[in-house]
Amino acid sequence: QVQLVESGGGLVQGGGSLRLSCEASGRTFSSYAMGWFRQAPGKGREFVATITWSGGTTYYADSVKGRFTISRDNAKNTVYLQMNSLKPEDTAVYYCAASRTPTGWAVDYTYWGQGAQVAVSS
Repeated sequence: QVQLVESGGGLVQGGGSLRLSCEASGRTFSSYAMGWFRQAPGKGREFVATITWSGGTTYYADSVKGRFTISRDNAKNTVYLQMNSLKPEDTAVYYCAASRTPTGWAVDYTYWGQGAQVAVSS
Protein backbone atom coordinates (compact mmCIF):
# COMPACT_ATOMS: atom_id res chain seq x y z
CA GLN A 1 0.00 0.00 0.00
CA VAL A 2 1.28 3.45 -0.96
CA GLN A 3 -0.29 6.73 0.05
CA LEU A 4 0.57 9.85 -1.93
CA VAL A 5 0.21 13.49 -0.91
CA GLU A 6 0.84 16.34 -3.36
CA SER A 7 1.85 19.86 -2.42
CA GLY A 8 3.15 23.02 -4.07
CA GLY A 9 0.25 24.02 -6.24
CA GLY A 10 -1.00 27.57 -6.53
CA LEU A 11 -1.62 30.56 -8.77
CA VAL A 12 1.15 31.86 -10.99
CA GLN A 13 1.43 34.30 -13.88
CA GLY A 14 2.12 33.01 -17.36
CA GLY A 15 5.84 32.48 -17.87
CA GLY A 16 6.37 31.72 -14.21
CA SER A 17 7.43 28.55 -12.41
CA LEU A 18 6.10 26.18 -9.79
CA ARG A 19 7.42 22.99 -8.26
CA LEU A 20 5.05 20.25 -7.21
CA SER A 21 6.05 17.65 -4.65
CA CYS A 22 4.51 14.28 -3.98
CA GLU A 23 5.45 12.51 -0.79
CA ALA A 24 4.78 8.80 -0.47
CA SER A 25 4.26 6.71 2.61
CA GLY A 26 5.41 3.13 2.79
CA ARG A 27 8.74 1.38 2.44
CA THR A 28 8.27 0.30 -1.16
CA PHE A 29 8.31 3.73 -2.81
CA SER A 30 11.61 3.07 -4.56
CA SER A 31 10.19 0.00 -6.29
CA TYR A 32 7.53 2.03 -8.14
CA ALA A 33 7.67 4.12 -11.25
CA MET A 34 6.03 7.47 -10.57
CA GLY A 35 3.95 9.61 -12.86
CA TRP A 36 2.28 12.98 -13.02
CA PHE A 37 -1.08 13.48 -14.69
CA ARG A 38 -3.35 16.49 -14.92
CA GLN A 39 -7.02 17.16 -15.46
CA ALA A 40 -8.37 20.48 -16.66
CA PRO A 41 -12.02 21.45 -16.11
CA GLY A 42 -14.29 19.55 -18.48
CA LYS A 43 -11.46 17.41 -19.83
CA GLY A 44 -10.11 13.93 -19.25
CA ARG A 45 -7.02 13.00 -17.28
CA GLU A 46 -3.88 13.71 -19.29
CA PHE A 47 -0.41 12.21 -18.97
CA VAL A 48 2.32 14.72 -18.11
CA ALA A 49 5.49 12.83 -17.17
CA THR A 50 6.80 9.61 -15.69
CA ILE A 51 10.05 8.43 -14.13
CA THR A 52 11.46 4.96 -13.54
CA TRP A 53 12.04 3.58 -10.05
CA SER A 54 15.74 4.49 -10.19
CA GLY A 55 15.18 7.92 -11.69
CA GLY A 56 17.38 6.99 -14.62
CA THR A 57 14.75 7.36 -17.33
CA THR A 58 12.01 9.91 -17.83
CA TYR A 59 9.23 10.40 -20.38
CA TYR A 60 7.19 13.50 -21.10
CA ALA A 61 4.09 14.51 -22.96
CA ASP A 62 4.91 16.61 -26.01
CA SER A 63 2.94 19.50 -24.55
CA VAL A 64 5.35 19.88 -21.61
CA LYS A 65 8.63 18.64 -23.06
CA GLY A 66 11.40 21.17 -22.52
CA ARG A 67 9.40 23.06 -19.88
CA PHE A 68 8.69 20.48 -17.17
CA THR A 69 11.14 18.21 -15.35
CA ILE A 70 10.25 15.16 -13.28
CA SER A 71 12.68 13.93 -10.65
CA ARG A 72 12.67 11.82 -7.51
CA ASP A 73 14.52 11.41 -4.25
CA ASN A 74 14.05 7.87 -3.00
CA ALA A 75 15.70 8.70 0.33
CA LYS A 76 12.89 11.20 0.93
CA ASN A 77 10.12 9.12 -0.67
CA THR A 78 9.34 12.12 -2.84
CA VAL A 79 8.81 12.80 -6.52
CA TYR A 80 8.90 16.32 -7.95
CA LEU A 81 7.57 18.14 -10.98
CA GLN A 82 9.41 21.34 -11.80
CA MET A 83 7.26 23.43 -14.12
CA ASN A 84 8.81 26.36 -15.97
CA SER A 85 7.50 28.71 -18.65
CA LEU A 86 3.97 28.01 -17.51
CA LYS A 87 1.09 28.76 -19.86
CA PRO A 88 -2.62 29.32 -19.15
CA GLU A 89 -3.33 25.97 -20.82
CA ASP A 90 -1.31 24.26 -18.07
CA THR A 91 -4.10 25.14 -15.63
CA ALA A 92 -5.38 21.89 -14.13
CA VAL A 93 -5.45 19.68 -11.09
CA TYR A 94 -2.17 17.76 -11.03
CA TYR A 95 -2.03 14.22 -9.68
CA CYS A 96 0.92 12.03 -8.84
CA ALA A 97 0.56 8.29 -9.16
CA ALA A 98 2.53 5.08 -8.64
CA SER A 99 2.86 2.21 -11.08
CA ARG A 100 4.97 -0.91 -11.49
CA THR A 101 5.95 0.31 -14.96
CA PRO A 102 6.62 3.83 -16.32
CA THR A 103 3.78 4.23 -18.77
CA GLY A 104 1.68 7.11 -20.02
CA TRP A 105 -1.60 5.31 -19.36
CA ALA A 106 -3.57 6.23 -16.26
CA VAL A 107 -5.05 2.72 -16.06
CA ASP A 108 -1.58 1.33 -15.34
CA TYR A 109 -1.24 3.36 -12.14
CA THR A 110 -2.38 1.73 -8.93
CA TYR A 111 -2.06 4.49 -6.35
CA TRP A 112 -3.09 8.14 -6.72
CA GLY A 113 -2.74 11.31 -4.72
CA GLN A 114 -5.59 13.69 -4.00
CA GLY A 115 -4.41 16.31 -6.50
CA ALA A 116 -2.94 19.80 -6.38
CA GLN A 117 -4.50 22.77 -8.16
CA VAL A 118 -2.32 24.76 -10.52
CA ALA A 119 -3.72 27.94 -12.05
CA VAL A 120 -1.81 30.00 -14.61
CA SER A 121 -3.04 33.50 -15.43
CA SER A 122 -2.48 35.17 -18.76
